[in-house]
Formats: sequence, structure tokens, C-alpha cells
Amino acid sequence: MRARGLVAELDRLPPLGVNYEESEAPTGPDDPAWHVDVACAELGTEPPGDPVPDGIFDAACILVRDYEFSDHRLIRGVFRPADELLGRNMLLEGRFLFLRFYLGVRVTGVVEGTRDGPDGPQRVWGWTYQTLDGHLEQGKLTYEVLKDLTTGVVSFRLDAYSRRAPIENPVLRGGFRVFGRRTQLDFYRRVGRRMHDLLADHRPGDPLPHPSRLAGDVVLAPSQSRMRPWDPAALPLRHPGVHVHRRRLALRRRART
Repeated sequence: MRARGLVAELDRLPPLGVNYEESEAPTGPDDPAWHVDVACAELGTEPPGDPVPDGIFDAACILVRDYEFSDHRLIRGVFRPADELLGRNMLLEGRFLFLRFYLGVRVTGVVEGTRDGPDGPQRVWGWTYQTLDGHLEQGKLTYEVLKDLTTGVVSFRLDAYSRRAPIENPVLRGGFRVFGRRTQLDFYRRVGRRMHDLLADHRPGDPLPHPSRLAGDVVLAPSQSRMRPWDPAALPLRHPGVHVHRRRLALRRRART
């Protein structure tokens, strides 16, 4: 059953380390060795001052905590919500055509509090993950929900730096070179749009989408990506982080005969 395979992949992550040296991280946005990205989406407006209980800021924090902002057609997250957020391991399943990429990440930072923004103090909550050994990329990504305490504007911000990890498979390496960056930027655009759409008509107390149970205490996010009985299994390729559907591979083999 494919759900068991995803849980097994998640359980492989604890002993893995971050797959790059922190000392190599970019020192600015123009570092030629890295892609450095920032994206921001306005989510709505509350009255100025502290976040409104069960309002836009609180709801956005729940969506970010649960990885509900992701577009299930590109990236799905597998994790144990009962685990402490700081230090939590997550298996991300990248999806491109018939390929599936199993990508391990770990939450290495959580931010909560007030800080100075361009227009005054901001309330902020969010978390950071870094890529683990076997990931196709190297880097760090931070998701934050911010409220400008002066204007009441609530926004969602993404900060990231990344570069391609060494990939032995030449076909995969070439495909990633052609499509990887394009897909990455598409993902950044979609998460902001999805957060905005989820909160556009939100009212205090309204139910929010939440991850579906995958197996035992493991969930699959976002909620749109719940497993179906007919979902095909995955077949490991040469790279440990890449899978391809068995059923589609079998169909292609039959087509050649």
C-alpha cells in the first residue's frame, strides 16, 4: 500500500543531516551560487493592534502550521502533527508528470513575537525548514504570517535560498536543470495565491481545512491531497529520492512491445 511506503520514507529521515554547510549560505540576494527568493501575498486586514482572536492572522498561522498552503499538484507534505514543530521531520512529495520525488526536510527554526517592519511593529509567526541528505536541492525556506500592527494588514511571506544538489542520474539532472527552477517559482506563486483564496471569505470561528490522516499518527497535507484507493504505488529509481509510478511504467513497457 502506497501510504505505508510514504510512512516508511518519513521514518528514514531522523538520522539524516542537513545536506549543505551553513557556512556556504548566501550572504546577500546577488550570490551567484544560490537562488535567493522572496515572495509576499496580502491576506486581508484586521483592526490595528494585536491579532483578532480567530481572525485572519490566527487562521493563517493554523494553515501555515499544517502545510495547508501548498498546492497538492506540485508538493505534498507527510508528517506527524503531534511532533514538536521545532525539529519536526517532513517528507515532501514533489510531483512532476509521472515522476514522484521524495524530499526530506527538517524544521530548524520557529519565530513568534514582534519585530520592526518597514511601516512599524509587526506581529510575526512562522517556521523554517532545511533540506536533508537525499534532497534534490540544498537550502532553507521560511514561511511567515505577519500583521502590521499600525495598519492591520495581514500578509504571508516566503524567504528562500536554494541550489541544485549533486544528482548522479544524467537524465534527472538534465530534467531538473530545465524544469526545476520553473517549477520552484511556480510553487512560490501558487502558495501565496492559495493562502489568499483560503482566507478571502474567512470569518472568525469558520472551520479551516486540515490535513487528512494517512496512517496511524501520520497526516498528508494539504487536505486536497488525501490518498485514493486507486493511487498507484511507486518504484524506486537509481536516485534514492526519486520514484515513478509502477502502473505508468508498465504501460510504457507494453507500448514498446
